[in-house]
Amino acid sequence: MTIETDRGIDRADIAELREAVRGDVHRPSDPGYATIPFNVVVSRRPWAVIDVIDADDVAAVVAFAAANAMTVAVHATGHGATELDGNTLLVRTGRLDRLHVDSVTRSATVGAGLRWQAVIDAATPLGLAPVCGSAPGVGVIGMLTGGGIGPMVRALGSAADYVREFTVVTGDGRVRRAAPDENAELFWGLRGGKATLGVVVDTVIDLLPLTGFYGGALYFDGDDAAAVLHAWQAWTRTLPDDADTSVALLRLPDLPGVPPMLAGRFTVAVRFASLADPAAAATVLAPMRTAAPPILDAVAPMPYAAIGGIHADPTDPMPVFEDSVLLREVTPETIAALVDKAGPTSGSPLLLVELRLLGGAFAREGATRSALCHRGAAANVQIVGVLAPPIADVVPDATRAVLAALAPFSDGARLPNFTASSDPETIGRCYDDDTRVWLAALARQHDPAGVLAVGQTVR
Repeated sequence: MTIETDRGIDRADIAELREAVRGDVHRPSDPGYATIPFNVVVSRRPWAVIDVIDADDVAAVVAFAAANAMTVAVHATGHGATELDGNTLLVRTGRLDRLHVDSVTRSATVGAGLRWQAVIDAATPLGLAPVCGSAPGVGVIGMLTGGGIGPMVRALGSAADYVREFTVVTGDGRVRRAAPDENAELFWGLRGGKATLGVVVDTVIDLLPLTGFYGGALYFDGDDAAAVLHAWQAWTRTLPDDADTSVALLRLPDLPGVPPMLAGRFTVAVRFASLADPAAAATVLAPMRTAAPPILDAVAPMPYAAIGGIHADPTDPMPVFEDSVLLREVTPETIAALVDKAGPTSGSPLLLVELRLLGGAFAREGATRSALCHRGAAANVQIVGVLAPPIADVVPDATRAVLAALAPFSDGARLPNFTASSDPETIGRCYDDDTRVWLAALARQHDPAGVLAVGQTVR
């Protein structure tokens, strides 16, 4: 396979780039070139792939790109990937795997190549835990720069609010520390601005004294979707801030690893997590346990290391069509619209339609302001459909039908980590006007050549 562009770089000697970095450089004909995103339908065919080993390597790649009118994108785990062509250099961060947990300062220094599960496994034996997402297999940095939310978003807020500092390479090729007391404007924009302002090399995050929680999921038969969803909507109106929940309409395939009682059928999952005493948390959840006869009750006291079991998100790459939107309100009418388009009689082919309740700590700005917007939203909607026969052709329209039905309850706003897009209008809906303008201005200041202006970035 060869990739050619109109740029002079196609005639350049690859040795120049290889001499500039200590990590490995792969061209399309090299065995190490292939880079598979989590959504395998996304095409990523960069001019070269570079396995960087430190900040200096990243800076050298950025400088090479600037000198040759190219762009630089980043790959850690492949979640949230957007398409890349032969004008881009792809930085792979897998070798940036530094991890240091300090029990005295209750902090962790985390390299850009690490996933949340590695941090969890290192911190929990010390009685500490990071504020992470629902899928511990996701990369730490991508989740933080997207202002990430997790299964305890109401109790703890955004994971981005627990960042102490970043080491980042900006588009001008400089290695910078970004923290409240140094490059504060970068620190603001890196938390929520995704890759707009730089390539993050590592971060220092807070760890909390958490060892466990009461949580998991209740699963109901899909025929009970209307009753369960309406009960959920009414229940959430009085839910305390230390309790978190989401509800998902699931059509899981009959495959190994899927519990037999859930495989090959339509089900409803009510996810729950609480940091309260287990007895008190069980009392809070009690109304949902009687909303309909559950086919599986997997809610119990759990160690923090098992936090991924609440959502039980897929761990293997697959071909999907996905979209999302924030809701300003969740009313009985919202639920009726959702059931109509994705419920048991809808004929929907969608793998997942999720409503994740927000509010609580998420609605309150962290100790240091960030570029994360739309904190006043009531809930986040995530929709995922598998692009595989025989449903591949109908999944996109089914996704759009759900979003259209929910449009009366939304302003069209989005969260960055649920917006895998390079479309400027779509990206723009992740931010309010002031934030978008400031991110663009900072990008021009720190990336005058537009080296980072590729993928999900603000310009």
